[in-house]
Amino acid sequence: MVRLLMVLFAFGVLGTACSSKFSKIMKSKDYEYKYKMAEQYYANKKYEEAKKLFEDIFPYLKGSPRYEDMYFKYAYAYYYTRDYINAENMFKNFAESFPASTKTQESEYMRAYCFYKQSPKVELDQTNTNKTMALMQAFISTHPTSPYSKEANELIDQCREKLELKDYKSAELYYNLGFYKAAAIAFSNVADNFPDSKKSDEYKLRMIKSYFKYAEMSYEEKQKERFEKVLTECQDFTDRFTDSKYLEEVNKYKSQTNNILKTGKK
Repeated sequence: MVRLLMVLFAFGVLGTACSSKFSKIMKSKDYEYKYKMAEQYYANKKYEEAKKLFEDIFPYLKGSPRYEDMYFKYAYAYYYTRDYINAENMFKNFAESFPASTKTQESEYMRAYCFYKQSPKVELDQTNTNKTMALMQAFISTHPTSPYSKEANELIDQCREKLELKDYKSAELYYNLGFYKAAAIAFSNVADNFPDSKKSDEYKLRMIKSYFKYAEMSYEEKQKERFEKVLTECQDFTDRFTDSKYLEEVNKYKSQTNNILKTGKK
């Protein structure tokens, strides 16, 4: 216990000393010294301190050959401290302020990547996911041979998968709550919105199930029309997904629906 207290005391003294040293640096009127220390803090990954010093010496360095490099590091300092909102803004400003810079391409990519880092869980609002996709696509169009283009494409695919999963979960929720018509439309929308999905046949099956449940629970005078809709979707499935693992299940729905239409019994 005594040893632990001594260690904690030592850390406390060290922390106070570091704080005192940084405070002296911030109060200094020697901007060259501040610049040197900002670079040192940045190199040592002490980004909060580097950020404060960069902010302080901006007026001093503006217009100098070192200003561009410092601004770029300033944007990254926000990124490394996970302040993605400000980092995105700084990378955007850098690209606009230094369009001819060799770092502009990376800055444009990092701006889009900051939106990717802000992309939330599937269940939440996906505004930043959509912004990521738009900016990454714009980046690829502008810089098709960039070394970042491959990763940009991969991130677009990841974002698309997230949006697809969100839409699927919404459709599934309708189904689980018993809103079968809404579920059928929602599953249909997922399939339409993501035509290249590996799960297209699954979405179609879930749509068929939803329409079948909807027909089953309908008033008698509406059932014939709604069961015929099930048959139409089953036929469309067998035409489009000839090798699907769900084909047998769809055929069962088709047979069951035909039997109901012929006999009037469920």
